[in-house]
Amino acid sequence: MSPRTPRQFEEIREEKRSLIMDTALLHFANNGYHATTINNIARHAGISKGLMYFYFKSKEDLLAAIIEKSVAEVYTYFDTNRDNFLTEEEFEYFIRKAARLINEKQSFWRLFFQVLLQKEVREQFMANFLGTESLLRAGSDLKNADFISRIMIVLTDYFERKKQRKEPGYDPFLDMNMFLLTLKGFALTFLYIEEEDEYFEKCISGIISLYK
Repeated sequence: MSPRTPRQFEEIREEKRSLIMDTALLHFANNGYHATTINNIARHAGISKGLMYFYFKSKEDLLAAIIEKSVAEVYTYFDTNRDNFLTEEEFEYFIRKAARLINEKQSFWRLFFQVLLQKEVREQFMANFLGTESLLRAGSDLKNADFISRIMIVLTDYFERKKQRKEPGYDPFLDMNMFLLTLKGFALTFLYIEEEDEYFEKCISGIISLYK
């Protein structure tokens, strides 16, 4: 048998990481983040505890990796030319593709939202990925910002620019937060109910018309 190539080793490594993350997500969702231990995850993933720590430094590190991987998939469709300037066309494209992604991978996103609804996980997510602290750390330094902070910075700029065509008194921060709440509500609704494609598409178009 010929020795494995570096590429094969990398593929094996990624397979192990994915196995650990999928197992952890299932346990976090069904048993609770606080109650789940590294031992639980390692045992059900069929690997040793020592190997777990080779891939992830801690349970917190594992949770962060799950969140980053999930958001990274959505980020694929955000500001696709990566010029840090979101046009109206790019905004619409992002909404349509992100909505379809959630619809096509319902099982995964149901588990993901179950985890995010847990208080300590939600607090960590908001502080480290989507909250004020994260944005203060990133500031406007897009070059050094992680991709989650980058989304928020570019999205904030998009809503700020809307002031040029809105009536006096327009609040871009409020509008952006309403958009995020609407998008969250849309995602949670369609993860747990079955609706015809026509109604699904109408709802997507409605969100776009409200916030584009």
